[in-house]
Amino acid sequence: MPVRLLRASAQRSSPKIRRGAGRPTREEAVQRHTELLDKALELFLERGFEMATIDAIAASVGMTKRTVYARYKDKTALFKASVERAIERWIVPIETLRAVESHDLQATLMAVGRILVGNALSPAGQRLMRVINVESYRFPDIAKLTFERGSKRTIAFLADLLRRFIKTGAIKVASPEGAAVIFLTMVVGGPSRAIMWGQPADKATIEERTSLCVQLFLNGIRPR
Repeated sequence: MPVRLLRASAQRSSPKIRRGAGRPTREEAVQRHTELLDKALELFLERGFEMATIDAIAASVGMTKRTVYARYKDKTALFKASVERAIERWIVPIETLRAVESHDLQATLMAVGRILVGNALSPAGQRLMRVINVESYRFPDIAKLTFERGSKRTIAFLADLLRRFIKTGAIKVASPEGAAVIFLTMVVGGPSRAIMWGQPADKATIEERTSLCVQLFLNGIRPR
């Protein structure tokens, strides 16, 4: 039989090699890590930092404690990592806010306000805020991280927006950063506190309050 036919025959008869149940692929490892952080945050919120154990967290995702400790030296490190992931998933990208900018400051502030309020009142936003409110006394750096990754960037965006309208003479503001903080507190702070106090508002009420906050804010910074 010609050599060429022998090779072809051998290739046809050779069994296909399948990947066994050994080391996971990179994609699988990333997915498992994500599951670990999400479940850890869920248990920290449900049970509190003290009562949530590495054993329970590992069992909830079908991992061994050894696997968890290979990534995180202790429960504190796992807690901070889970909160950091939640913050990164929750924050509104500045590109999203820039996308709603227009030459009309009132319309822009309303659009930005809707985005920020919707994000703050989302299940992920409320879950993150509860964790931070409960555990920030123990881990003050997580509150700082939330500000640095989220509010600080939003304030910088709003301040830059106000500066552009200051240059046109449409508004008069001595401190754009200070005004940005006030706007954020007015628009987002009220609805967030209402939920914490057990008084959530419907969409129509939130829209009405957002509109009122924007009007009050603009009335305070327009030239007289």
